[in-house]
Amino acid sequence: MSKIFIPLFTVLLLSACGLNSESGVSSNDGEAKTTADQNTKTPSIGLSSEPSIGKSVLLASLKDGGYVIYFRHATTVKDYADQADPLMSLNDCSSQRKLSTQGIKESYEIGMAFAAKEIPVGEIIVSEYCRSWKTANLAFGEWTQKDSRLNFLPYEDYTKSHVELMKKNVMPLLTRQPLPGTNKVIIGHDDPFEAVTGIYPEPQGIAYILQPDGGKSFKIIDSVLPSEWATL
Repeated sequence: MSKIFIPLFTVLLLSACGLNSESGVSSNDGEAKTTADQNTKTPSIGLSSEPSIGKSVLLASLKDGGYVIYFRHATTVKDYADQADPLMSLNDCSSQRKLSTQGIKESYEIGMAFAAKEIPVGEIIVSEYCRSWKTANLAFGEWTQKDSRLNFLPYEDYTKSHVELMKKNVMPLLTRQPLPGTNKVIIGHDDPFEAVTGIYPEPQGIAYILQPDGGKSFKIIDSVLPSEWATL
């Protein structure tokens, strides 16, 4: 897949409202608390992290490609475990948490920064939740794949086995290397990321920069807040 350099003004609010809502390839973000939280916050074997490498160095590295950029979706109007709501449907955005005005602004400004700084993006993988793919639409004008492995499990409280299942689902997405010369963008949710890394991604809209080894592990290189992309 060729590199995608994000257009500056073509992804305004209309993108978030419907672009790609039915396109892409299909294969939960109600930030739940887990009953096994205190017992499942250690990173998996083979995963390592290191201190921030510095924003200027980070930008140069991202421009070379080879990283996985995991975003927690942009800010929503309300933060609650909608995946546990029996009336919530993945096919009905009105039944799910919605991006707030702040979240729409965050998404758009992230895309503007990627374009201005010429950060190459290849695959853009999103969950099946509307707030995930709408964040992608606003920021990048599109998404390339919906992947149900990024969804929440349909519970408000997770057991240890639930956490292990989310870890098993998401780990392959974080360890697979991007297309040559590009970065892979994943826009997901908090609990699946925490299940893999032991790190709770806060606030909404934060991104973690991962360096996959193409096998079963990766390094966490840095994190970037929504407002920091413009200052890289």
